[in-house]
Parts: sequence; structure tokens; C-alpha cells
Amino acid sequence: MFRHVKQLQYTVRVAEPNPGLANLLLEQFGGPQGELAAACRYFTQGLSDDDPGRKDMLMDIATEELSHLEIIGTLVGMLNKGAKGALAEGTESEAELYRSLTANGNDSHITSLLYGGGTPLTNSAGGAVDGGLH
Repeated sequence: MFRHVKQLQYTVRVAEPNPGLANLLLEQFGGPQGELAAACRYFTQGLSDDDPGRKDMLMDIATEELSHLEIIGTLVGMLNKGAKGALAEGTESEAELYRSLTANGNDSHITSLLYGGGTPLTNSAGGAVDGGLH
């Protein structure tokens, strides 16, 4: 059983929206070595462990990884704040908007804007999150 404390473990702040950086963080969120994959690995290892001490430790680590997932997801949302509106309303010139979306040389994070500026279950390349299991 999990209990959600409605406060992040650490305070996170961003100076300004940055969809390009949000894209890079998606790899840490849902990539093969990201927080979601780590939480799933520790959780499933804990389920199959017969030693109560190890099982407890693995479940604690899995829970900690979920808190990291929440922090990264919150950062992605904060970094995308306003970008969806700018895209939908055309408040920036086309060139400025394109530069802000492709600032890090990878335009696949436009996908995250299409998901409402939130954190989609994709990695930074726009691939579906599967924990790296192909």
C-alpha cells in the first residue's frame, strides 16, 4: 500500500519555460534507465524475494523511485508551462516558436506539448515507455 503526501520531497523551481530541456528530462522520466523503469525493476524484484528484510528494502527503494518520478514529472510540466498556449494561440512568431521548441537540437519533445504540456509516457525520442524491454 502507498500513501501519497501531497508535497514534493524537494522543492523544484524553474526560471522560465524551456520545452527543449523538458524533452531531455523525459529520458530520465520514462527512458530505459529512468525513474519509472527503476521503480518497476525494484518493485518486481521485491515481489519475488523471499527474504523479508530484502523484500522490505526493495519495496522502499521502489517507493523512493516513484518520488523521483513525481519530481521529474513536475519539472517537465513546469518547463512546458505556457508552451502549449503559445503554440495553440500563435502568440510568438513562427521562427521564435520553432526556435524555442527545437533549442536542444531535437524536436521530438513537440510530442509532450501535444499531450497538454504534461509528462507523456514516452522517452525523449518519443518512443513508448516500456522500461527498455523489447
